[in-house]
Amino acid sequence: MSDSSLVEQAKDLRAALLQHDYLYYVLDAPTVPDAEYDRLFRQLQVLEAEHPELQTPDSPTQRIGGRPLPAFGQVNHTVPMLSLNNAFSLDEVTAFDRRCREGLDEPAIDYACEPKFDGLAISLRYENGLFVQGATRGDGTVGEDVTQNLRTVRNIPLRLVGKDIPPRLDVRGEVLMLRADFAQLNVRQRARGEKEFVNPRNAAAGSLRQLDAKITAQRPLRFFAYGVVDVTAVSPAPTFHDEMMNRLASWGFTVAAERAVMRGAAGLAAYYAEMAAARMQLPYDIDGVVYKVNDLDDQVQLGFVSRAPRFAIAHKFPAQEALTTVEAIEVQVGRTGALTPVARLAAVFVGGVTVTNATLHNEAEAQRKDVRVGDTVSVRRAGDVIPEVVAVILEKRPMLGEHSDAPLHPPFALPKYCPVCGSAVEKLEDEAIARCIGGLFCPAQRKQALRHFASRRAMDIDGLGEKIVEQLVDNAIVKTPADLYKMGLTSLANLQRMAEKSATNILAAIEKSKHTTLARFIFALGIRNVGEATAKDLSRYFGNLDALMRASEDQLQQVPDVGPVVAASIAHFFAERHNIEVIEQLRAAGVQWLESEPMALTVAPLVGKAFVLTGTLPTLSREAAKEMIEAQGGKVTGSVSSKTDYVVVGEDAGSKLVKAQELGITLLNENQLKELLAQ
Repeated sequence: MSDSSLVEQAKDLRAALLQHDYLYYVLDAPTVPDAEYDRLFRQLQVLEAEHPELQTPDSPTQRIGGRPLPAFGQVNHTVPMLSLNNAFSLDEVTAFDRRCREGLDEPAIDYACEPKFDGLAISLRYENGLFVQGATRGDGTVGEDVTQNLRTVRNIPLRLVGKDIPPRLDVRGEVLMLRADFAQLNVRQRARGEKEFVNPRNAAAGSLRQLDAKITAQRPLRFFAYGVVDVTAVSPAPTFHDEMMNRLASWGFTVAAERAVMRGAAGLAAYYAEMAAARMQLPYDIDGVVYKVNDLDDQVQLGFVSRAPRFAIAHKFPAQEALTTVEAIEVQVGRTGALTPVARLAAVFVGGVTVTNATLHNEAEAQRKDVRVGDTVSVRRAGDVIPEVVAVILEKRPMLGEHSDAPLHPPFALPKYCPVCGSAVEKLEDEAIARCIGGLFCPAQRKQALRHFASRRAMDIDGLGEKIVEQLVDNAIVKTPADLYKMGLTSLANLQRMAEKSATNILAAIEKSKHTTLARFIFALGIRNVGEATAKDLSRYFGNLDALMRASEDQLQQVPDVGPVVAASIAHFFAERHNIEVIEQLRAAGVQWLESEPMALTVAPLVGKAFVLTGTLPTLSREAAKEMIEAQGGKVTGSVSSKTDYVVVGEDAGSKLVKAQELGITLLNENQLKELLAQ
């Protein structure tokens, strides 16, 4: 395979995994099974291991989880909440044991073994025996502050009991819902005529992320502790992980009864077999088992790789499968415009739930597996919201006639126009996902488009958050971004939890947003593959929106860093009449910006110059100063180095000023910066 093909393959894998991460960790709405995610992740791991030059800082293999939800406060984890590497075979477990033995120079090792809970990872902080803070994993470094909701989980001790209570304790564990409690919860949901939950994991995650803790308190959540990452002044100090777990139990925490200490790879295999056999009889869902080197000093000696500990591994169970038939294939349009074919199935019980649909991922995958209406298919589910079709049982495919070799139903093909709004469907070269390009108009993308349009780095409409957008869309008050500028006070004030003062403030923010910059407006449109930096480049290069909208793909590629994929996305977006209509409505509503004659970036006076901002400037915000510098072709970075050309210094400047002085870098105050920009 050529170098360019490898680069594109790695890029596609990274893009797919990052999207799945967002859907799973941020939205609690995964669209692929764990087995498919694991396959893609391992494929990228192997590719990067064989070709280290393909590894990038933003690769999913280099990060831990997903971003925290903005609805909650943020918590910085004192110790990162790392993920575990996965093993799917006994050979991989044997290799893990060998690496541990070699790393410790020991002939045999004892491992603490425990179930791998299918819930939501949580960190609890105790000070002087009192529960003071709880957070989700988030991105592994910063999580969501769900302290008040966790206080409603009845088996989380609010005050530790027993002896030798440590002054400080950070406990890691999992919030989940027992199967019996989950069944009773759905009985109550049905009785009230409310939507039933799909599975215990989703019910637990959704319950813990309620903004109203009273709702969380009504849900039967449980917490199971599985480790300690920070503890002070415990005497005697535990030597082994299983000893630490016993200590947690003595302080009032619930721990898994199925824990065991096993010796060597043979012991791990025996524990795995025992838990696999007992899996369906357990009171909670598990999707595998976890092995940890039992000696805590040995754990420290083995240490960590960038994403996971070397002393622990998760041994995943095989995904569960069953046979059923495909009754129809429908196309769903996601929040980002992605078209996903979904197989509607004859109901089948698999993985602990009744399954009636399964994802086909994309057109290429559906055609590769050749899934057709009427087919008998193998369906896999391993605790996922949406199961997947594994394979077609071709010998059971219905034919036109008894002696005919022609299939009754044709191969699947995606529609050329969005089934929701009728806009054109775009599938860029080398991308697996096809998308509706009516981003400003399509009802399926409405909430996502509005949230992005109003975001701080786009139109910066303060107060127009996720919950308000959802109400505006659900109540049919707003259909496109242009409708935001047509709202009156009554429309907003009638929303839930919306006081008249808050509504007035939002309307003022909307009015203020009418005066923006071309770069912000371009970014706010939500064009696929066009981020902040690209929007700024397009603004500087074309100078005005009409020139940008008229540009051909060849002309767009004249803009630095705009390649064929980005150019195609931009051209297709402006070729869609629905998008143009919304833009015209926005302009008619008074949205405006300063425009100029088209200008190539190369004539900008500060092209290639690197700036660092430090301290508080007298009249300019840091964001405003950054936009002014970038408008002249300069680049603003976060740290001072030998490559920095200027450091702009305000009041209370810190270490960046000291380093700039040491390196002899030119220093500017606000007035000097304005003079430089005016040249």
